[in-house]
Amino acid sequence: MTAEQGIVQHGMADAGRDRVGDLVLGAWDAFLAQAEQVDLSAPTRLPGWRAQEVCVHLGVWPDRAALAGLVADARAGGTGTAGDPDASNARVTAAHRDASRTEVLAALARNREATVAYLRDEPAELDTAPTVSTVGRLPMLSVVLGQAYELAVHGLDLASAGAPLPPAPVLQAGLAALADVTGALAAGQHLTAGATLATPDGGWAFAADGDGWTVRQVPAGRVRGTAVEAPADLLLDAASGRTNPVTALARRRLKVHELGGLLQLAPIVSAAPGIPGGPILALAAKTLGGAGGLLGRVLRG
Repeated sequence: MTAEQGIVQHGMADAGRDRVGDLVLGAWDAFLAQAEQVDLSAPTRLPGWRAQEVCVHLGVWPDRAALAGLVADARAGGTGTAGDPDASNARVTAAHRDASRTEVLAALARNREATVAYLRDEPAELDTAPTVSTVGRLPMLSVVLGQAYELAVHGLDLASAGAPLPPAPVLQAGLAALADVTGALAAGQHLTAGATLATPDGGWAFAADGDGWTVRQVPAGRVRGTAVEAPADLLLDAASGRTNPVTALARRRLKVHELGGLLQLAPIVSAAPGIPGGPILALAAKTLGGAGGLLGRVLRG
């Protein structure tokens, strides 16, 4: 979604740079601490990717500086085109697969510094300006926050290679970014819908309508309305496709409340098939697929 005419609410961008900065820079600090402790040659749960590839693709290199390109597009009015993230990741990981540990950690530090520089130096009006990300047009500050989702998910990837687990606040920051991007894309399609990403420690809720979208933190406790409920690491794994949400639902590790509300968000997947959370939204359509669908099988089981 963008700062286009008619949109008056911009999710986490409306919370301001201080709040977004706390979330995303905390995620960066935790990921850098993981990277400093992990054996970069260790395999991760991602097929063909060592900890080296996970870290390399999150760094700033002479041939890859993603945030700089997004800022330039925001300044130009969000007129760019989305690249192919898989092809870009393949190029950068191949080019730097033999980079030294010092080089990899320096590349990660450069990306954190690029985020600090944006928050410190760029004009505030750029925060709600549109830029074309890999999942569509989003406000620039939502893209900055989106790093927290990527860092949380890849922090879990590093944990599979022997790094410490990401701290709970980092997982919550990842869920905040997931809620913000989903709300933005829903508003961009003129949907009136929302949901809560609920965990035992609390979570994040978003709501979209004709005025834009809002995001708010919710406390632990009873889950109300449309929601997806699971531990934070499982929610992030399901959203990123690391865990099959259909299987998690069937095993009752993941719960969906008010399926009809979630189904209202499913059209987002058609517009941006690779979006974070896409597997969960696709789950809604499959779950409500009649007596022969997943819900029917679960209830009969």
